[in-house]
Amino acid sequence: MKADQLIKVQRHKLITILGRGSVEVFESILDHLLAWDLLSWEEYEHVKSPAVLSCSSRNLLDIITFKGSRACELFILALQNVIHSLQLTDLILGSYKPPEKTPESSASLSLLPSQTLQNHRLNIVRKLHGHIAAVLDILHRYGHFSKYECDEVQLPIYTPSQQARKLLDLAKAKGEDTAQVLLDYIASEPGPIKPILDNACLKYQEKLSSTLAAQSRILTNYAGTENMCLEDIYVDCILEVSSIAAAENGCLSFLIGLEDIFGPDGILNKDADTVLITGEAGSGKSTSLQRIQQLWATKQVFQDFTFVFAFSCRRFNFIDKPISLQMLLFEHCCWPDDHQDEVFQYILDHPEEIMFLIDGFDEFKFQFTDEERHCSPSKPTTALNLIFNLLQGNLMKNTKKVMTSRPNAVTAKLRKYLQKEITLKGFSPEGIEKFIKKCHSDSLSAEHILCFVEANSALHGLCHVPFFCWIVSKCHEQLMQNGSDFTHTMTDVYLLILEHFLLHLTHNCQRTNEILLSHIATILHLGKLALDGLDSCCYIFSAVQLQEAGVSEEDISLGFLVRSHSFSHARNAVSNRNYEFLHISVQCFFAALYITLNDDVAQSTLHSLFRHRQENPSVRMMPAACCKGWPFYCHQSHEEDKRRSETLLQEAEMSNIQITASFVSGLLSGRHRDQMGKRFKKYRLVKKYLAKCIQKHFLSISPAVGGEKKSLHALPEFVWWIKCIYEMQDNDLAKEAVSKLEVDHLKLTYCGIGPLECTALAYALKHLKSPVGLQLDYNSVGDLGIEQLLPCLDVCHSIYLRGNDISDQGVAKLVDRALDSCNLQKIALFHNNLTDACAQNFANLLKHRDNFLALRLGNNHLTAVGAEVLAEGLKQNNSIQYLGFWGNKIGGAGACALAVALENNTSLLWLSLVGNNIDGHGAKALALMLKKNTVLEELCLQENCLVDEDILHLAEGLQNNSSLKVLKLSNNRISRRGMEFFVNALKYNITIMSI
Repeated sequence: MKADQLIKVQRHKLITILGRGSVEVFESILDHLLAWDLLSWEEYEHVKSPAVLSCSSRNLLDIITFKGSRACELFILALQNVIHSLQLTDLILGSYKPPEKTPESSASLSLLPSQTLQNHRLNIVRKLHGHIAAVLDILHRYGHFSKYECDEVQLPIYTPSQQARKLLDLAKAKGEDTAQVLLDYIASEPGPIKPILDNACLKYQEKLSSTLAAQSRILTNYAGTENMCLEDIYVDCILEVSSIAAAENGCLSFLIGLEDIFGPDGILNKDADTVLITGEAGSGKSTSLQRIQQLWATKQVFQDFTFVFAFSCRRFNFIDKPISLQMLLFEHCCWPDDHQDEVFQYILDHPEEIMFLIDGFDEFKFQFTDEERHCSPSKPTTALNLIFNLLQGNLMKNTKKVMTSRPNAVTAKLRKYLQKEITLKGFSPEGIEKFIKKCHSDSLSAEHILCFVEANSALHGLCHVPFFCWIVSKCHEQLMQNGSDFTHTMTDVYLLILEHFLLHLTHNCQRTNEILLSHIATILHLGKLALDGLDSCCYIFSAVQLQEAGVSEEDISLGFLVRSHSFSHARNAVSNRNYEFLHISVQCFFAALYITLNDDVAQSTLHSLFRHRQENPSVRMMPAACCKGWPFYCHQSHEEDKRRSETLLQEAEMSNIQITASFVSGLLSGRHRDQMGKRFKKYRLVKKYLAKCIQKHFLSISPAVGGEKKSLHALPEFVWWIKCIYEMQDNDLAKEAVSKLEVDHLKLTYCGIGPLECTALAYALKHLKSPVGLQLDYNSVGDLGIEQLLPCLDVCHSIYLRGNDISDQGVAKLVDRALDSCNLQKIALFHNNLTDACAQNFANLLKHRDNFLALRLGNNHLTAVGAEVLAEGLKQNNSIQYLGFWGNKIGGAGACALAVALENNTSLLWLSLVGNNIDGHGAKALALMLKKNTVLEELCLQENCLVDEDILHLAEGLQNNSSLKVLKLSNNRISRRGMEFFVNALKYNITIMSI
């Protein structure tokens, strides 16, 4: 049967298929017919004008059949390209053979812009996905579209494809100039080319978007206390591409925005698909994933992805039956209302259009392994194995995965499968200000809170952690009543939120210790639940488990437990009554309260908290079958309970143990001991454990090699123990802990040290008997951390702060303190965010400190302006021996200023000006300096713009120099001729050792 005969015979069925389909599908068929020049523009306008699809379908069939057999053949081809249904296949293939060739577009050389838009309409509609707003902005800016027309195109009733078609239709009506602007944009911004979705996939996308938009609207972490809209409260945190990755790629660590996480920067493994976001508890990991989810669901960003699936590893622990990939996506995320197999097949066929959001990888009971391979999307396996194989790419290769975790759970084996590692570093000072202002609509109140926070250095440092900042913002009234001296530690902040919630529950004005005593039963109930959960790595609790811990409805109403929407389909109606703590740190806090307040807790539990240990890999590598029946203990007798307390926390996750230990230390401090019932025995035990741990660590330091200074590369536990000492706020303990630290250099690189850790370090290190060099390279110190470190600068002879996102504001505070710290002689600030504005601070330092030895400012953003300011300080200094400027942009003018300042300098031994765009002007000045300077021993000028003529000047300078030993000039533009200038100069120079 011929095509025109088929359409006439099957007209009613074709009208039924088209009429019952979606507008999207019908318009996609029209796109094909327009591109193939089967419809004139007038016919297109006529066909799409009726509101009822069946009417439009009749009009279209009338036009096509009138145009003859070839038009009917192409119409059927368009149907097959767009509609993938069994009904259509049976209708056509049973009696008709489709044409073998697809029509080709007209040659583009003589086409007008509007004709090009029409001929390439199919691809252009796809390319405009995610770019509609940008295109309309350009067209409006150049006067082609009015504001009203832009708004009309972007009406929310239209899908992205329909918006693209509206734009194209309007552009054609506007004429050739408008069409050309649009073509120019498409050429410069190619954008994604995605298959046009069929009706089933479109319906599922809409349902999934709606579901994720609803889930992401309220900030989930604080849902138990108040309904906080994510859009209203969200503030960007600092996201830094791993400095390890940056170092391996020969560049700096750098900051990115959340929308840039899939960009080319910082890629470790281009064959992997997983982006890992790491951060400590409370740093904003879950909120960041919730924000990504919201941005996609509300069509703001990430529109390259057709489907996004969001999961929580905490809840994966509750899936106790084998599941397949299809079950995971549909039963545990969002169920398609119909055509499940078609939707799933689309997902399998287009993995590059899928994004998985996996939150809390560290909350898996078992450690990552790649030993059990699973490649079948339909075959069931354990949820754990399913996720592990997704991460490896054995399942759904080329899907994008964004996963969050605390750093301790990231093993070398897992890192093999990471495309990129990003560190979440909490709020910047500007972020703290923005967050507090968003939390308080009254601007005067917000300013008052900000002033209070900024006046308390320790509190300001705490607020860089978003969860702590929320607590401070929420409890500002009690905070300001207590005074700025009250809140210093993490424990102080959590006791503040406990007091706030208890006051809200009782509506009276008792004193803090009275409030705690009057609710001791509630605290112990929640504490037992929390501690048993930590011991068994359980973070979601059923009604039965709450009952066993004695948790009542009144206890729940306090607000620290929130409803958990566990998605395990195997559970009965009780699963709707599952609860979890507001935050993992809140669970650790209540566990610490239980340990502190309950006299039945064995001494061995305290020992488990503070002992030096490695995480037991056998615990996290147990086979999946072993996890059946956990995560909770059954009801036990008092004796059994006591025996269990002796082995409590032996197998808990190390990061949770550390947080809990910090809280126990704080609760037993002199500041809070009265509230805790004066438990002196526990206080003395904890103090003893901490002092022994630190001193044992010091005793493990290897003796110095002959001729070298003794140094300590601290283990990660060292920072934790120091934080526990700070939480105790015990000066005697701090003195005792560091009394036997006899090293010249303390190295704490890549230790995740932020402002909070800086506060603790300064508290302990200020008691050192002898000055040390403090190396904090590649951490998260920032300007806030600099402020916290100031108290210990007096006992530092040098401080190294490479790659710490420090700005001019941080430098100003550092230098102000350095002016009065006579021991501090060396400062290294490579790889930060310094500009010319900091030069005046360093110039003052050089003018007023006559024992300062080394300043290294490599790879920042200094120009000739900064170099000229610094040179004024150099003229008045004759103590500095090392000056590093490599990787800046001081140019010839900056080099001239420094050269003039060093002509009569009597101390500088080493000068690095590598990679500074120094030209002949600078080379002449440096050559003149070499003629006059009598102490400089090494000059580094690699990677500049020096040519043979410049080398002639430097060679002349060498002839009259008697001190320089090393001259480095690699990666310039020097030929054999330039080398010969040096050969001649060496006849007159007897000190140079290496060129």
